[in-house]
Amino acid sequence: MATPNYGYEKRQKELAKKKKKEEKLKAKSERKTVDGVEVDSNEPDADATETTNAAAPAADSAQS
Repeated sequence: MATPNYGYEKRQKELAKKKKKEEKLKAKSERKTVDGVEVDSNEPDADATETTNAAAPAADSAQS
């Protein structure tokens, strides 16, 4: 009976992990880019900024 080649099995697991990690990174980068334009999810929308800035002066005048 042949002995198991544990080194081969370990190498196959490592390759599978590496491939899965690369696929995840690729998918993540594809989600970030939309039609070739980089999208920053941390940046607020222009409409939200205008609404916030418009509400601020009203609050200041109410305190005076």
